[in-house]
Amino acid sequence: MAPARLNGGDRPTEEGASICINDALTDDELRAVFAWLEKEDERDLFGLVCKRWLRLQSSERRRLRARAGPAMLRRMTDRFPGLLELDLSQSASRSFYPGVTDSDLAVIAAGFWNLRVLDLQNCKGVTDVGMISLGNDLPSLQSLDVSQCRKITDKGLVAVALGCSSLKRLHVAGSKSVTDELLKALSRSCSGLEDLGLAGCNNITDTGLSALADGCRYINSLDISKCTKIGDIGVSRIAEVASSSLKILKLLDCFRVGDESIFSLAHFCHNLETLVIGGCRDVTDESIKALSLACCDSLRSLRMDWCLNITDSSLNSVLSNCGHLAALDIGCCDKLTDLAFQSVGMGGFESQLKVLKMSNCMKITVSGVGSMLKFCKSLEYVDLRSCPHITRLGCQQAGLQFPECCKTNYDGSLSENETIVDVFF
Repeated sequence: MAPARLNGGDRPTEEGASICINDALTDDELRAVFAWLEKEDERDLFGLVCKRWLRLQSSERRRLRARAGPAMLRRMTDRFPGLLELDLSQSASRSFYPGVTDSDLAVIAAGFWNLRVLDLQNCKGVTDVGMISLGNDLPSLQSLDVSQCRKITDKGLVAVALGCSSLKRLHVAGSKSVTDELLKALSRSCSGLEDLGLAGCNNITDTGLSALADGCRYINSLDISKCTKIGDIGVSRIAEVASSSLKILKLLDCFRVGDESIFSLAHFCHNLETLVIGGCRDVTDESIKALSLACCDSLRSLRMDWCLNITDSSLNSVLSNCGHLAALDIGCCDKLTDLAFQSVGMGGFESQLKVLKMSNCMKITVSGVGSMLKFCKSLEYVDLRSCPHITRLGCQQAGLQFPECCKTNYDGSLSENETIVDVFF
């Protein structure tokens, strides 16, 4: 007897005739089929079969990127009841005002009760009123990005911290109204916080950072770049408390940070993978040497441009000891010379370095680049802009051979960055 055929359009009749798949499979069985579809376009096609399949597809959707007002958001809450991640962020260059508003956030808080991740980056119309709605109605929220939402203050963010105790990730970069009060609230309520982005929040101080450390002991990533009131006391306290978990620390242009902070990181944080200390001009060779020895197995990205007290000895220590280092920025370190590279390649040592930025290094010459290439055979990007003794012609005349896949930048604006650089720093 011939097996029955499944056909989406026919109705079941006598044995051997076509069978409608909608009558043959239950909702749970169709969901199992949907779960096997990995590509997003395949999942979208699933919903085009019929209204039932669209309903099931919608109920299984977990992530959504949208741009919608309150009316559309209400329809979305009915259609996507299982939504976990919602992205309403805007591009910094193409954002529109007001974009997402407090009314939108009220609908989201009331309708997407199971929401875990909310991205509102560059949504400039959002205020404390919207944040209070989130804090009151989304207790399961784990990740919130309100970077560059400049109307938000401590009042709204404290409400989020106190109401969303499961928060693991919070980014509020560019929110100049944020103060130590937010860090104290996070310490009291969000003990599981792992990723905190505070870049440009220049009203926070060592007092707030120390308070944060008292309650948030599992910080994995901390960005306090351009927080100009932060110094060694706060950074050292974080290093001590989050010693086993801290992997990413960004201190760009924190000019009050010096050797004490770096020594603390070397002493406590042996799992550190990314360190940004560009513009920390009081950092010296001694602390960098200590760091290169303590984090020799973990450090993968180090940015120390404009660290004006760094010399050949500490750079040599970093290159010789940190065998897993993939990205290094030594731009504008004007005490560095060719000697930093000359002894590193001895003994057959081969670096894993992929990105090397050394723009504006006034004393490094083509000879130094040649020494570097002997042990850096995995390079994908080298920035040599504004190095007066290094030119494309000079490198060609010296017969230097860069790795085949390596892009070498000799000129262009110093404000321009390659994508690969952004990945590491």
